[in-house]
Amino acid sequence: MTVTTWFKDWFNSPYYYQLYFKRDEAEAAAFINKLIDHLKPQPGTEMLDVACGKGRHSIQLADKGFKVTGIDLSEDSIREAKESESENLEFFVHDMRLPFRINYFDYAFNFFTSFGYFRTRREHDNAIRTIAQSLKPDGFFVMDYLNVHYAEDHLVHKSEKQIDDVNYYITKWFDETHFYKKIVVEDDHLEEPLEYTEKVAKFTLGDFTEMFAYQDLQIQEVFGDYQFNDYDVKKSPRLIMIAKKVVK
Repeated sequence: MTVTTWFKDWFNSPYYYQLYFKRDEAEAAAFINKLIDHLKPQPGTEMLDVACGKGRHSIQLADKGFKVTGIDLSEDSIREAKESESENLEFFVHDMRLPFRINYFDYAFNFFTSFGYFRTRREHDNAIRTIAQSLKPDGFFVMDYLNVHYAEDHLVHKSEKQIDDVNYYITKWFDETHFYKKIVVEDDHLEEPLEYTEKVAKFTLGDFTEMFAYQDLQIQEVFGDYQFNDYDVKKSPRLIMIAKKVVK
């Protein structure tokens, strides 16, 4: 069995997209629509989609008339995303831990727990710094993360999925600092099964409040699901934070 390195290989894999992104198109589109209705950005507003993947959310935002830039670590994902580029939509291979366009964007987004994967706290701080620096003063950052307390209470330790004749065997567990998910992929086209282990940091609202504050980001609103209900530390499946760049 081949054990690959973590996120760079997994995010480049077609199996990653088959497992996660075929199922959620409608929910994701509805969330973006609701978010834009809530934020009410002006037409032509500059937006940054951090960890944009193949660009499905960037495309949706660009279709609404905003100027959208998507960045992602995955070369394969950006290669596919670039096929949708237009006058108001562009994509770049970029590591969110490194600076990208200073004081440029009105809004930055990080959707669907596309964070928490790095090895050290400093790397996560660097990513928040990149996002904060990319925003204009009074710009907004929206981060959508898992709710640690809900995830602990609702963890399904073992599950199986079959998608287009590919079998996924999923095992989940957690310790004091991280959630883990081992995914074994069985496909007749493979010589042997593939194995990936995801690792996501247990960042809470308090952690994010602190990380954001170091970068002049102040949390303005917090929601607990994609319907924008209030955040409840035990009952909410998501942690959706809207922060403003407040330059002292």
